[in-house]
Amino acid sequence: MYKKIDLSMEFLGIRLENPFILSAAPPTDEFDIAYNGLKAGWGGIILKTTSVEGNSVPLKYPMMSSFGSMSRKVIGLGNIDLISGYQIDEIEKRVKTLKEVFPEKMIGASIMGTKKEDWQTLVWRLKKAGVDLIECSFSCPQGSMGEEAGRMLAQSIEATEKVARWVKEAAEDIPVLIKITPQVTDIVEVAKAVKRGGADGITASNTIPSLLGIDINTFEPYPSLFGKGAYSGLSGPAIKPITLRTIAEIAKNVDITISGNGGAFNWRDAVEFMAVGASNVQFCTLPMHYGFRTIEDLKRGFAHYLSDMGFNSPLDIVGKALPNIKSQDELPSPKTLAELVEEKCVGCGLCYSACFDGGHMAIDWDSEKRVPHFDEEKCVGCAMCMQICPVDAIKMKEKIEGSNSVYYFVEKR
Repeated sequence: MYKKIDLSMEFLGIRLENPFILSAAPPTDEFDIAYNGLKAGWGGIILKTTSVEGNSVPLKYPMMSSFGSMSRKVIGLGNIDLISGYQIDEIEKRVKTLKEVFPEKMIGASIMGTKKEDWQTLVWRLKKAGVDLIECSFSCPQGSMGEEAGRMLAQSIEATEKVARWVKEAAEDIPVLIKITPQVTDIVEVAKAVKRGGADGITASNTIPSLLGIDINTFEPYPSLFGKGAYSGLSGPAIKPITLRTIAEIAKNVDITISGNGGAFNWRDAVEFMAVGASNVQFCTLPMHYGFRTIEDLKRGFAHYLSDMGFNSPLDIVGKALPNIKSQDELPSPKTLAELVEEKCVGCGLCYSACFDGGHMAIDWDSEKRVPHFDEEKCVGCAMCMQICPVDAIKMKEKIEGSNSVYYFVEKR
């Protein structure tokens, strides 16, 4: 049992029993699956993106592919999915039913339209059904019915502001999130456009347009549909660094609420998302891979973390890392050296190879004892050896010129 820490919080005026949300994705597309997710203990749900009746949804199967090692195949999960095949007539029924069964849960829905009438009609119908929150997909990697065919709506500053205003005008007191893409020149300008449009918050962000791989024998892309394929939306741990940077850039520059989405795979990832500015964290690939029971791991780990760190609420960690994120010229310039933690070293020699061929030839190798020795005259402290060490047997020793204090840094993942 996880420690008795109250994980509940307020998000845009909505009470969440915990900060972990099922995002608008395959786990929220079927009613029974969405129901099971809420029953399992997730704090809320955003039903997969819907559209008005008559909108063409040309789904193709198989739609998923992945990459990674044999032991962990889903480092990155790609899909050529578009939006839900269920349109607003079905989704408004689901919202009403789920809200009746789970009145204490946040029931949200994602929408996508082609014109003002469609966007506002979707909002009005969801409001009538009792939805708690509306998320707008401005960032589907296969195109968001934007100003140009196949392009994402959020790639246009003007369109982002205009459509956000349309939606919020219809939503009135219902909170609106705009789901954006990091595939832009300046994410801050997009976030500012969302704020000018009157939306209540931003979902940062979405899957990343990608090509998951090529079969080198047939030259077919993954996934292959009779030998042909398309670009995929990449999700999973592979995109976490991009999402962290996206959230941080928005949080540092725009005063707007953020829901983190894209790459979180465990409670530690959730802490990182919130530490750079997200107020909650959406999940997709994790429950798709391991099932809805992962919510217990998230709650248990997160509660222990809050207790160990002396925090009383999930909101206490929001933005805690932002003061430490600096520009390159703002960083200190310490003298840094690599240092071996001998009792951990397993003598694999990876650090020696990496430094000899890709660093500064600052490691000597004792082939008999299978122990590395660091040459302090040659070592510049690049930390490549620490990155590749499989057992965390290397730490970096930093010292500021003129100071007697020494700072040790060990990579912990």
